[in-house]
Amino acid sequence: VLRVYKAAVQQTLDILFLPEGREFLTSTDAVSRDSADRTVIAWDFQSAAKISNQIFHERYTCPSLSVHPKEPVFVAQTNGNYMALFSAQRPYRINKRKRFEGHKVEGFAVGCEFSPDGTLLVTGSSDGKVFFYNYHTARIVRTLSAHEEACVSAIFHPVLPSLLATCDWTGEIKIWQ
Repeated sequence: VLRVYKAAVQQTLDILFLPEGREFLTSTDAVSRDSADRTVIAWDFQSAAKISNQIFHERYTCPSLSVHPKEPVFVAQTNGNYMALFSAQRPYRINKRKRFEGHKVEGFAVGCEFSPDGTLLVTGSSDGKVFFYNYHTARIVRTLSAHEEACVSAIFHPVLPSLLATCDWTGEIKIWQ
């Protein structure tokens, strides 16, 4: 063990290193009726210090985080049935003009990911569908009826970007082209 980071919150849901590796983000389920601080926490990798715990101010947990492959931004999948876009540079401000809406999370830990070229954002949905969003417009460009159960993950192949893997709540995995 090289370092230990103490969030002093409940469960950590996801970890995301930012592009240069000096900082990383964690998402937690530390949301109450009165406060949403600590939902997304930024950490300094070297010192183990918290940089910010006031990144996301809405009262939803964020089960998944994904960094854009070419731009200094990241998205947080929220249990509010949308993905929020943030700057990946301090002070990690939310983009209030762009939200990726239309899919359903409904308490599932649904993942999200950018395509290797950064033009698409893909996510599963609690209704078994996969949603493809145009990153620049935040509009849905395609919906795929992938599973009969909640689709909790959709991920592009790292070498063959025309391939997509999906999986559902019951463990069924499908590869799509």
